[in-house]
Amino acid sequence: MDLLLTDREVRVLAALIEKEITTPDYYPLSLNALTNACNQKSNRHPVMALDEQAVREALDSLNRRYLAGPASNAESRVTKFEHRIPEVFNFDRRETALLCELMLRGPQTLGELRSRAERMYRFEDLESLEATLQKLSERQPPLVKKLPRLPGTKEARYAHLLAGDQPEWSIGAAEPAPDPDSHAPDERVAQLAAEVEEIKRQLVNLEQQFAEFKKQFE
Repeated sequence: MDLLLTDREVRVLAALIEKEITTPDYYPLSLNALTNACNQKSNRHPVMALDEQAVREALDSLNRRYLAGPASNAESRVTKFEHRIPEVFNFDRRETALLCELMLRGPQTLGELRSRAERMYRFEDLESLEATLQKLSERQPPLVKKLPRLPGTKEARYAHLLAGDQPEWSIGAAEPAPDPDSHAPDERVAQLAAEVEEIKRQLVNLEQQFAEFKKQFE
């Protein structure tokens, strides 16, 4: 199957996946709802401004690849659309969430992915997240790759390959090169959020261990 998608096709497919997981009561999506999801300003990079014709053309192309198309069981006078990722790739929820997040926002670090993908799947630790990315990278053809670290950065980023093996910032080309002396604000927030969650989990484990230790002397 031809997996080389355009940026528009990537955005349409990712929007369908995201909405199925995060707003299942409103899924499948009408053409208007899907267009709004594609052009959403939050959780998107780059932000797009697609019209319904562009979204329909992307849907037609995805339908020919069996990746998305009209919903077969939608009880509505308005045609609604759904993705077919589970049938095509046999993904579990972890793989679906990570690939969707990479499709929506471009290359990201492990910490950013863990924080941002939590609305679709909660990873207990970075090790399990990295293992899931490894599985995606070992598929034939591979669906994810690890990018070389940029000068001045501490962490490597991961990118999806549904649009081909492109230069590092060809996905979201408007993204400026990182400042060697600082991370972008959203990167810092994502990393801090991931660190806070890890500290919380460690505190809970310590409290449990201490409670068990106290019982020995009661």
